[in-house]
Amino acid sequence: MIINMKPEATEEEITHVMERIEECNYQAHVIRGPERTVIRAVGTNGRRAEIEALQAAAGVETIVAITHPFKLVSRQLRHTRTIVDVRGVKIGSREIVVMAGPCSVESREQLMETANSVCRAGAHMLRGGAYKPRTSPYDFQGLGRKALEFLKEASIETGLPVVTEVMSETDVEIVAEYADMLQIGARNMQNFSLLRRVAAFNRPVLLKRGPSATIKEWLLAAEYLLSGGNPNVVLCERGIKTFETATRNTLDLVAVALAKELSHLPVIVDPSHGTGLRNLVPAASRAAVAIGADGLMIEVHPCPERALSDGAQSLDLREFAELMDSLAAIVRLPALEVS
Repeated sequence: MIINMKPEATEEEITHVMERIEECNYQAHVIRGPERTVIRAVGTNGRRAEIEALQAAAGVETIVAITHPFKLVSRQLRHTRTIVDVRGVKIGSREIVVMAGPCSVESREQLMETANSVCRAGAHMLRGGAYKPRTSPYDFQGLGRKALEFLKEASIETGLPVVTEVMSETDVEIVAEYADMLQIGARNMQNFSLLRRVAAFNRPVLLKRGPSATIKEWLLAAEYLLSGGNPNVVLCERGIKTFETATRNTLDLVAVALAKELSHLPVIVDPSHGTGLRNLVPAASRAAVAIGADGLMIEVHPCPERALSDGAQSLDLREFAELMDSLAAIVRLPALEVS
């Protein structure tokens, strides 16, 4: 439920409404705007009738039911868009944020070369896998803590904030020590114990959509993070499984537009996983920007043919620089003059 307080509501009246909400077994979340205060009553086992009766309380203007099951994520609750700040990089603002780097950190030399190159090309954040979940147990699984140390060094040298995936509850603390943003991978989107653990840390979170997840399930996964106390969540569309076999996944760009309509959270796109083919990444990236994505996550490797993971979908350093040039041309298109 959303309780809209009157513009002239006093602090005493606001506090009283919050206390009543909590007495009814709901959580009270306050949003203070320039003109009025809004209080959210969130929960599933509360006494709804008593919340509705707050219409008669002093200072209350209107009470509106939230129709979506994702309460905190919904735009019904918050009409202004969330901007997530990752060490100075603002995701959800007017600028398109590009996160770039290798699928896996393979060595210090490989990472440093990639980090410096993507930085020169205009990337805003550095991505790289330290712990790599692979379909086969025999494939390269990442360098673990050593990779985190390399990522931190590259971040210091380039100034780029780092986003990397956290795989398990036991890894959250160590990854948070080195990374500026914690990524929940597609396979872990509905790992609810991991979501609760990550929500408790003071780090922004990048939540990837699961390969078979509906948009509703994706947003409900984000709800776990917000209800756990972390409002700094960015959604990432990375393709879903369909009957199509020509590409690795089917990049669901309509989901980007719909997620932004349903939710106030920023939404970015991973065209590397979304297509699985490096020659399609530039076109998919431009399409994502055109439909309203707040950013992109691009896999880049100095020599994709030698990559230990996802070489087929990784751009080389020159291709990434060319992509950044093409994106700049789209973003900076001048407005048409209407005669």
